[in-house]
Amino acid sequence: MKEQEIKILLVEDDEDDVILIKSFIHSEMNGRKVSIDLASSFTEAVACLDKTQYDICLFDYRLGHVNGLDLLRSVRARGITTPVIFLTGQGDEEVAVEAMKAGATDYLVKAKLSSDLLYKSIRYVMELQKKEEALREGEELNSLILNSLTSLIAVLDKEGNIIAINKAWEHFASENGNNFPSCTGVGVNYLKVCRQAAEAGIEGARKALVGIQAVLNGSQAQFTLEYSFRSFGGKELWFLMRVVRLAGKHGGVVVTHTDITERKQAEETIRYLAYHDALTGLPNRTLFNDRIALAMAQAHRDRHKLAVMFLDLDRFKIINDTLGHSIGDKLLQDVARRLTACLREGDTVARLGGDEFLVLLPRVDQVEDVAKMAERILEIFKIPFRLDNHELFISSSIGIALYPGDGDNAQTLLKNADTALNRAKAQGRNIYQFYTSTMNARAFERVILERGLRRALEQEEFMIYYQPQISLHTGHIVGMEVLLRWQHPDLGLILPMKFIPLAEDTGLIAQLGEWVLRTACAQNKAWQQAGFPPLCVSVNLSPRLFKQQNLIQLIDRILKETQLDPHYLDLELTEGTTMENAEMAITILQELKKMGVRLSMDDFGTGYSSLSYLKRFPIDRLKIDRSFVLNITANPDDAVIAMLIINMAHNLNLKVIAEGVETEEQLSFLRFHHCDEIQGFIFSQPVPAEAFTKLLEEKRCLPPENPDKTEK
Repeated sequence: MKEQEIKILLVEDDEDDVILIKSFIHSEMNGRKVSIDLASSFTEAVACLDKTQYDICLFDYRLGHVNGLDLLRSVRARGITTPVIFLTGQGDEEVAVEAMKAGATDYLVKAKLSSDLLYKSIRYVMELQKKEEALREGEELNSLILNSLTSLIAVLDKEGNIIAINKAWEHFASENGNNFPSCTGVGVNYLKVCRQAAEAGIEGARKALVGIQAVLNGSQAQFTLEYSFRSFGGKELWFLMRVVRLAGKHGGVVVTHTDITERKQAEETIRYLAYHDALTGLPNRTLFNDRIALAMAQAHRDRHKLAVMFLDLDRFKIINDTLGHSIGDKLLQDVARRLTACLREGDTVARLGGDEFLVLLPRVDQVEDVAKMAERILEIFKIPFRLDNHELFISSSIGIALYPGDGDNAQTLLKNADTALNRAKAQGRNIYQFYTSTMNARAFERVILERGLRRALEQEEFMIYYQPQISLHTGHIVGMEVLLRWQHPDLGLILPMKFIPLAEDTGLIAQLGEWVLRTACAQNKAWQQAGFPPLCVSVNLSPRLFKQQNLIQLIDRILKETQLDPHYLDLELTEGTTMENAEMAITILQELKKMGVRLSMDDFGTGYSSLSYLKRFPIDRLKIDRSFVLNITANPDDAVIAMLIINMAHNLNLKVIAEGVETEEQLSFLRFHHCDEIQGFIFSQPVPAEAFTKLLEEKRCLPPENPDKTEK
């Protein structure tokens, strides 16, 4: 038997989409005859539907001033029941849901549209249409179809009496009683059931009653309703109720209740993830912005303050890189729990991403209260985090901005809190910092420096200073550390602490580091050629330069260009640089050691070095950080740390140099505990190459450790 022609109405105003959709349809029909009428507007579509009986309609959502959803509602209101496949854009899922409520049979996303997908949808609609036609043709066929479906289905006559139900309806009614949404037995008046349920306050029953009556009296072609229902077992279920007019001899309606609980749960999950961080469950930036907007409106109305805290974890990257992201994620989850536990009711803590968190204190009476909360937050980090047999100590830095003094809108408050956070980190971390207007001046200065940094190398504005390194056994100069200075044309002499972080951030540090290395090696070779005793020049190696793939080749090339013996080059690396990826660092350091270059660990004691790794690093010298030397004679803790570093280094056959030595007391302490070398103002501040040459010419030195013994 020859199949009948399929009549399709395509409502689409984009010519390219029309061509594409038509080609999809024809390519999959396997020779079956298809006629496609095109309507490019609301008016044309209605006119086509009025004069032609179509098998399927394809409605595009975007139709100029009138959208496809309005067209669908209008068509259904006119009693036209032709199946409609709704076409939506990539981000129109909510529109698609509304279309299904308005009577669409299916929906497809254009961005994912293919000939196979469109054909499957058309076939599904046609099969569904056949089933609905079969439903109207006879009760025996109705029973066969109804009982094959999992939805609760009932047929009502014109008075609302149930004249047929399927097995799913019977089963549900047996478990949940003679009540809405289902009820037992044919012959029960469903309108009465809905009315009684509405009077009992059951959700959705009143709307269902009105909808069924509207379809029965012909004022509405169909009716849909989403509602929740709590079963006798206590489980919350969601149903999609659909009421369609029945064209058969009974003149009644078909009522279906489809379980959409899984879909609702998925929607709730999507909605939750849109406003919450997936890792910690905390509010995300979107939800935080909503809450801060509400809090600012209340603060403005009630004339009180609010506070925003910008918080991040100090040196979190080291934990991620050394212990892995799994431990890092667990740490973030624990931090989230601790932050939530220490806040007041009504406060909000949100995660922006990475190790960055925001805290909103919506009602502040005294600024001191904010300071106490910041101290309370810092306090929770003093307790170690225990994760997978690891005991982790981590601190936090906090920047604080207050409304309305530090900003009258959310964007300004967050920006100023971030500025205060940067200030807290610059001051040593593990502290909180309130925003002040002078911070913007510092930020402006940063912009000026960043702009100038790009031209400073070309304009030869950088200068190298040298600070002598002295042997405590002989008192003589045995080396010098290279220290960089920037002679800015407008701001004068700028110290590295101001521009090195900028150079790191902008990526210029690699170019700058290479220049420093080449200049220092060339100058050291020049002093040797001038007849001065050979000295070792120490150059700080930046983390970015250390990570460069061509580091070994670069240093080898510079040494060959300057003809400096590798033994007279000492590269200083910080603990943080070596511990970010310890295994990679060991490989690089071993290559450098093979070349003959000396290696020192700078700022030892301030980072997170592991003794197991320290034994594996092929270094020659440890450098005691100036922060310990400063109070070495006044603070017992600093004294103990310095002694431990010296003893540990000597046990590992390493030399020790102390930096920042300024007083005779510090010098005596270091000599007594057998420190090998020192550098600091007690001998000389950093000086340009010309001044350092004079020091060499004068053969300046410290008094030896024991003058009497030396004379003998």
